Amino acid sequence: MKRILVIALSETQRDPRVMRQIAVWGTDYDLTVAGYGSAPDDIFDFVQIPRKLSLWEKARGVIKLVLGAYESFYWQNDRMQAAWGALHGSTYDLVIANDVDTLPLALKVADNAPVLLDAHEYAPRQFEDRLVWKTLFQPYVDYLCRTYLPKTAAMFAVCQGIADEYKRCYGVDPVVVTNACSSVALSPTAIDSNCIRMVHHGRCTPSRKIEGMIEMFNFLDDRFRLDFMLVPSNKRYLRKIKRLAAHDRRIGFVEPVPMAEIPVSINAYDVGLFLLPPTNFNYRHALPNKFFEFVQARLAVAIGPSPEMARLARQYGFGIVAESFDPRALARELNRLSADDISDLKAAAHHAAGALSGDVNRDLLCHTVERLLGHHHVKSERE
Repeated sequence: MKRILVIALSETQRDPRVMRQIAVWGTDYDLTVAGYGSAPDDIFDFVQIPRKLSLWEKARGVIKLVLGAYESFYWQNDRMQAAWGALHGSTYDLVIANDVDTLPLALKVADNAPVLLDAHEYAPRQFEDRLVWKTLFQPYVDYLCRTYLPKTAAMFAVCQGIADEYKRCYGVDPVVVTNACSSVALSPTAIDSNCIRMVHHGRCTPSRKIEGMIEMFNFLDDRFRLDFMLVPSNKRYLRKIKRLAAHDRRIGFVEPVPMAEIPVSINAYDVGLFLLPPTNFNYRHALPNKFFEFVQARLAVAIGPSPEMARLARQYGFGIVAESFDPRALARELNRLSADDISDLKAAAHHAAGALSGDVNRDLLCHTVERLLGHHHVKSERE
C-alpha cells in the first residue's frame, strides 16, 4: 500500500479542508497525518506537532524576520525542529503540504517523492490588513512562495481568483478545489412568513467585521431574525459582538456544533447570511466552507458582492447579492423578499446541492494523487 504523509500546521480535527483530505485518502492509502492537537478519528498514525513557542523564540524570530534571515526563521525553532525530528527517517510515496508554511518541511521530508501543495488561501496577502503582519511576515511569505512553489509536483487553491493570482505572481498553475462539504440528503423547510429565520456560523474574528450584520438590523423589517453560531476564536471579540447585539431581541446566539453536523443543524433556518467586507485579498475572493454548508442545508443565501460567492449564487439562483458591503444595501435586498421569493431561493439551493457538493472534488483529489503516484515511485522501508 502506498504511503502518504499529510502535513497541516492547524488543529487537524477543526480544519474542514484537511479532514476532507483524510476522508478521501484514508481508506486507500497508508496515511500518516502530522498537525496540531489530537489525532482525528480513525487515524492511527498521527504525529503531533507542538504549537506554542516560547517568548524567547518569538523575540528571536522577530529579529530574524527584520534581518531577512528567512531560512533560519523557518527551521531554527522548537516547533519545526520537533516536526523534522518526528518525520525524518520515514519514507513516503507522496507528501501533502497544507498551506505554504508547511512546504519547506514537506519537501525536505519527501526527499525524492512528489509533493502536492494545497495552498488553501493566497498566502502572500493572508493578513495584509494587519500592519505588523504586512511589515514582518509578508516579505517572508513571498520568499517562501518564490523559493519553494516551483518545486511542487501539483498545487490546489480554493477558488479561481486565488489560483489566478498565484499564476500571475509566481508562474504556477493551481487546480481549483473548493471548500465544498459532502452531499447531505435534506429538503428545504417550510417558511413562516412572519418570522424569517437567518443564521450565520463560523469563526469569530475581528477582521470579519461581524458587527456589520448586527448593524443591518437597524434597517430590516420586523420579519427577520438572526442566530449567530460562532466559534470563539477571539473571546474578547465575541463578548463585543454579544454586547452590540444585546439591544435587539431579534438577534440570538446558539452553541456551535461539530462541522460535519452543520448542514443538518441549520436546515430549519431560511437564510444563510454572510456579509464579509473585503478587508484583505483573501476576503475579497472568499468562497468559504459556510457558503457550501448553506447550500447543503437548503437555505437561501444573502451576501455582499464578494465575486466568487456572487458568481455561484447568481449562476444557480439561490442567493441575493447586495450592490455594496454597506449593511443598508443588504437590508434593502432582504426587505424586498416575500416568503414565496425565499421559498424559491431555497428550492434553487436544493437543486444546486448535488453540483456544489464535495463529491466533485473527491474525484479530483483521487485523480491527482493517482497521477502523482503513478509517475513517481519511492521504495518503501519494507522493500
